[in-house]
Amino acid sequence: MKLPIPTEDQFKASAHDERVTSKIGLALAITFTTCFVTGLISHLIQHPPTWFFWPSRPVGLYRVTQGLHVISGVASVPLLLAKLWSVYPKLFGRPLVRSLPHALERLSILVLSGAAFFELTTGLLNVAQNYPWGFYFPQVHYAVAWLAIGSILVHVAVKLPIIRRGLSRSTAEEPPAEGLSRRGFLLTTGLATGVAVVATAGATVPFLRGVSGLSWRTGKGTQHLPVNRTAAAAGVTWSPSWRLSVVTPRGTTEFSLDELRALPQTTAELPIACVEGWSQSATWRGISLPALLKAAGARPGTSVRVSSLERSGLYGVSVLPGEHTADDLTLLALELNGEVLAPDHGFPCRIIAPNRPGVLQTKWVTKLEAL
Repeated sequence: MKLPIPTEDQFKASAHDERVTSKIGLALAITFTTCFVTGLISHLIQHPPTWFFWPSRPVGLYRVTQGLHVISGVASVPLLLAKLWSVYPKLFGRPLVRSLPHALERLSILVLSGAAFFELTTGLLNVAQNYPWGFYFPQVHYAVAWLAIGSILVHVAVKLPIIRRGLSRSTAEEPPAEGLSRRGFLLTTGLATGVAVVATAGATVPFLRGVSGLSWRTGKGTQHLPVNRTAAAAGVTWSPSWRLSVVTPRGTTEFSLDELRALPQTTAELPIACVEGWSQSATWRGISLPALLKAAGARPGTSVRVSSLERSGLYGVSVLPGEHTADDLTLLALELNGEVLAPDHGFPCRIIAPNRPGVLQTKWVTKLEAL
């Protein structure tokens, strides 16, 4: 027997009220905008255009922005599900297209839903370091983010009169309806969002680590610090004949490991903050990069290309901009938490700079080149 197709006006639950939809949409706009802006910051740091500037202080700023990026993304998941539940009866509205604004609205919803689900799903898989796809995640994630934010702007522009009406305090009292009340549905959505955030935020918020059952990475790994890429995975081996080459306008200066250890050492408490959202502070000890550049004949504040013993990875080469090479807290680190660097943390030496993504804190350094 063929079941009849319901009509939009048959859905009477309070969860489908436009006031509920507007309020959840407002919360989703806040989390999605936060996620987009902080993700854009991370992209610009890793692929800086000539006009972009990112400071070295405060040392934990990237830790905050990338933590917000992941937390706001997690918060968006239950909000998006609640928003879709609130509006799905509109799929049964007839006629399918009533006007040009209505057609734009439906198209924006289709693009927005697809882009949002793609961003949130791939983002969560990236956090878990699970990549069941054949594309380069950062590039595609960045491109689809612009598609999502563009479709949000179109959707808001088309629905603005309804959003204003839904958020107005002059709306009538809620009539009796099926299921949860408006307030009950909103409270349930808020509770689910809060639980999702608290369960994961411990990866970047230290005081939540004891209650964040689903937080990742933090506190685990060699020398009490997580490891995303091991020396074995990077194919890195060390030879006693290793030398660090420092290339400056004065020429090339080479340092053995013993010679590096004989130089004046600086100790600094700095966070390592990963693009996947986890972060953790550690005590690093090594040579201040400005002092090393001076010793080799280069001026601090000069951009420096950093090359790793790792040859096959995407981040085997990075560039330290001048604001970091002039900062005394930017170290060529030899020790971590009072111990010689373990191979997985970059032995014989690595870069640790304040306010930088972990992927740019190059490990297994073999050459520094003043640009």
